[in-house]
Amino acid sequence: MASHFDVVIIGSGAGGATLAQRLAPTGKSILILERGEHLPREAENWDPKSVFIQHRYRTQEKWFDRNGHPFTPMTHFWVGGNTTFYGAALMRLKNRDFEEVKHAGGVSPAWPISLTDLAPYYTEAEKLWQVHGTRGADPTENGDEPPYFYPAVSHDPGIAALKGHWENQGWRPFSLPLGVKLDQAHPVTSTCIKCKTCGGYPCLVRAKCDARTIAIEPMLNLPNVTLLTGRKAVRLETDPSGRTVTGVVCHTEHGEETWTGDIVAVACGATPTAALLLGSHSAAHPNGLANGSDQVGRNYMFHTLTAMVSMTEAHCDITFPKTLAVNDFYWKDPRGGFDYPMGHIQLLEYMTGQTLEGEVSDWLPPALVPDFLTNAFASRMLSMLVISEDLPAPENRVTVGQDGRITLAYQHNNLEGHQRLVKTLDASLDGFVNRSHPISQHHFQMSSLLPLYGTAHQCGTVRFGNDPKSSVLDVNCKAHELDNLYVVDTSFFVTAAAVNPTLTTVANAMRVGDHLIDRLGAHAGAQ
Repeated sequence: MASHFDVVIIGSGAGGATLAQRLAPTGKSILILERGEHLPREAENWDPKSVFIQHRYRTQEKWFDRNGHPFTPMTHFWVGGNTTFYGAALMRLKNRDFEEVKHAGGVSPAWPISLTDLAPYYTEAEKLWQVHGTRGADPTENGDEPPYFYPAVSHDPGIAALKGHWENQGWRPFSLPLGVKLDQAHPVTSTCIKCKTCGGYPCLVRAKCDARTIAIEPMLNLPNVTLLTGRKAVRLETDPSGRTVTGVVCHTEHGEETWTGDIVAVACGATPTAALLLGSHSAAHPNGLANGSDQVGRNYMFHTLTAMVSMTEAHCDITFPKTLAVNDFYWKDPRGGFDYPMGHIQLLEYMTGQTLEGEVSDWLPPALVPDFLTNAFASRMLSMLVISEDLPAPENRVTVGQDGRITLAYQHNNLEGHQRLVKTLDASLDGFVNRSHPISQHHFQMSSLLPLYGTAHQCGTVRFGNDPKSSVLDVNCKAHELDNLYVVDTSFFVTAAAVNPTLTTVANAMRVGDHLIDRLGAHAGAQ
């Protein structure tokens, strides 16, 4: 096998897989380096004990918190990356998310691009990833978005009842956009069966639209695309000037390997990507590759999250609950009294007590989890997630020690709007549930543990911008200081907004892919 390729992509998650998929029709030689392996198809894919209690598929790698204590990040290193385990909620950022926004806790800065730049790619991504939804119901939409290509996933009776309950309070709940291979008109032949093992699980029947099923697997037999697993990139080498990446050094079970490419794109995930660049220091880049601005690793964000876990008095007819969302409080409290963003509410996947125990076991001892949650029948448990924006802060950062260990220093911020929304959600459930309990990541400051949902939605550590002094990448996601280095995972985000980041990652990778097609002088169908 040749060791030189036109494009080398490090990571096969949403960003890396999409970039490869975008470039594949050009005929250019593409190498995808993935540290993980292909996830095995096995009964344990759908077993809550295996997935949530035994952490069968989660990395065992240790990172360290700001106090120097080790923790295991909630991260999965497999072909397809974390999308293999995500909840398939695929939402666009809002128009104002790209602009400067004042929050109660500070300012969310503007992006160097606008919604207009990503809008056509959002539309393309929604079609490719089979996003099911309904336009016009989300009150934060622009109003000029095209209809979804697939109809919204129907609500189970219990969720339909909750929707009516909220509507009676003046709320405007809408169908949560989901990327699933669901044919509701033909349930007998539908790939998705609306089972109880979606978010958090790998899909045994490949019905979830993720990076492995939508992007990687369709490319496996292409002659110009090579996927190599078990290759952990540990260092990027450059020429003496430091302007060009000349080698990607990987650790493998057989020893060290070096691969080269005219273009190198990094898509390892916000923390590993920052760690790779910081660990690639040299005489030309003494503080880490592309880090003349001292911004690599800084501005780590991963959303402020609270799970509202409630019990209904009677059996609740729900199998697939993650179909409903609320954005009435996204920009402010419409009732008055708080004119700053609060956040987004969405229903969580089907939960058993075992699922819940596993989700919080790393940071909340089982003895502190309310008995009524873990001992209850799953048919009476209803869970919602409140997502609020955490603001980019230079001191929230990834660093790498001389021994290679990764430290993630993070302090919660901008909590007032989030806490208001949690209380609002709790109050809104009066008359619908008989018991509820918020489990909030920011309520627990256990020094050796990372809180609820761990490193899900991580972003911002290698952000893009127009000014090389305050950003790492330019508007095309190329490193300011290098001629052939790009980053296409969530690291490029300037702000986290308050919705799941996957669709934006896919849309941006398509945009960067088009830029690279022009740069390489290629076009779809070229040989």
